[in-house]
Amino acid sequence: MNPPVFRRRGFIKSTAAAASALAFPLVASRNVLGANERLNVAGIGVGGKGAVDVDGCAGENIVALCDVDEANARATFSKYSTAKRYKDFRVLLEKEKSIDAVTISTPDHMHALPAAMAIKMKKHVYLQKPLTHTVYEARRLTELAKFYKVATQMGNQGHSNAGTRRMVELIRSGVLGRIQEIHCWTDRPIWPQAIDRPSGSHRIPSTLDWDLWLGVAPERPFNPAYAPFKWRGFWDFGTGALGDMGCHVMDLPFFALDLKNLVRVKAFAPKGNPESAPAWSVITYHFEQSATHPDLKLVWYDGGQKPSPEAARGLKLSSNGVLIHGSEDTLYVDSYWGSGRFLSGRPLSEFKSVSEYLPKSEDFDRNHYREWIAACKGGAAALSNFDYAGPLTEAVLLGNVALRTGEAIDWSSRGMKITNVDEASRLLHKKYRKGWGEI
Repeated sequence: MNPPVFRRRGFIKSTAAAASALAFPLVASRNVLGANERLNVAGIGVGGKGAVDVDGCAGENIVALCDVDEANARATFSKYSTAKRYKDFRVLLEKEKSIDAVTISTPDHMHALPAAMAIKMKKHVYLQKPLTHTVYEARRLTELAKFYKVATQMGNQGHSNAGTRRMVELIRSGVLGRIQEIHCWTDRPIWPQAIDRPSGSHRIPSTLDWDLWLGVAPERPFNPAYAPFKWRGFWDFGTGALGDMGCHVMDLPFFALDLKNLVRVKAFAPKGNPESAPAWSVITYHFEQSATHPDLKLVWYDGGQKPSPEAARGLKLSSNGVLIHGSEDTLYVDSYWGSGRFLSGRPLSEFKSVSEYLPKSEDFDRNHYREWIAACKGGAAALSNFDYAGPLTEAVLLGNVALRTGEAIDWSSRGMKITNVDEASRLLHKKYRKGWGEI
C-alpha cells in the first residue's frame, strides 16, 4: 500500500507526488517502547523555542541536534554535549538510524519538509505551530501521519492547559447555549510587517549556513532583517501575525466546537508590499452548521485591532483573548489560553456537576510534551495530534490566502479547493526551490 497522494490540478502532478512520497525508504523504527523506556530523540532547529522543545524531552535520550545557525543553537549544543551535531536535517535523518522521535522548531517555511521526511521514516514528530507554511502542506502531513501511524503533536501548548480544557468541557456541555459568534485577537505582530524587501549586501555570519536556512524558499541574499527572528513578516518564510498566533488564540473554539466545516473567508487589511504580511488585519471565517454548532462566524483581529464595543459587551479587552457569544451567556478568556469568566457573573464553581473527562495538569507546558512522549511509547494519542492540528492550521492559513488576494474565498474542504478565485487557489501551495524535492 502506498502513501496517500493528492491528485488535484494546481498542486502537483500525481506521478511527481507519488515519486516524492516514496523518495525516502520506509525505515523500520524500534519496537514499541514500554512506558519506562527512553526514546531516542533528535532536535531539528534547537535555538529559541527549539531549545524549549528539546528541554521538554530532557527525560529521554537526546541523541542528535541539528541547526543551521551555530550561534543561535550554541546554548543547546552545550547543554546536551553528548548529542551528535548536524547542520542539515537530511543528513541527520539518514545517519541516525536509532532515532525514535524528532522535535522540529524551524522557521515556518521549513516545517513541512523535515516533518514529512521523518514521518516517512516512521519517526514520531513534535512540530511547532503553525503546523506548516501552506494549506497543502497541512493536509499532506495529516495524511502522512495517519498512513505511517506515528505519534504527533503540534506545539500549541495551551491545548494542554487545564483551564483551557475545563472551558472546552463547559462549552460542550451547553452552558453558553446556542453558539452565535466568536471573536479572537492578538497584539502581534511584534516584528516588522508591511515593509519592503530589504536591500544592500551583507556578509553572511560565519556561524550561519544561509543556503540551508533558505531551504525550500526562493534564493535571495542574506540580510539580518530576516534571521534569526524577523522572518515572520515575509510570506516566503513566515505566516504573519495570524499564522504565529492563530493556532494559540483560535485553539479554544476549534477544540470545543470541532470547527472543521469552514466554507468562506473574507479579510480586510491595508494594502502594502505583497511580499510582506500587512500591519494589521480583520478576518471573518464562516462555518456551516454541524452537530456541534449552528451556522456561525469567527472574527480574527491583529495589529492593534479588536472587537467593536458592541461585540466586546462593554469589556475592557486584554491584549490577546477570546470572546464566545452564546444564546445563554458569553465566555471571555483574557489570554492565549486558560480559564475564562462568564459575563453573566456566574462563577465557575456553579458548574461542578459538569463532567470532567479531559486529562489535566497544572504544569501544562511540560504536560504538552509528556502527552506526546507517552503517545510515542504506545499510549493514547496526544490531543493536538495532526488529525486535530492539521485542520486547525488549514483554517488559519486560509485567512492568509484571503489576505493576500483581497478577495472573499469560498472553500471546499472535502475537495480541498477554493471554488471562486483562481488566484487564491495558487496560494494553497508553493514551489520548492530546486534540489529540495517535494513532500
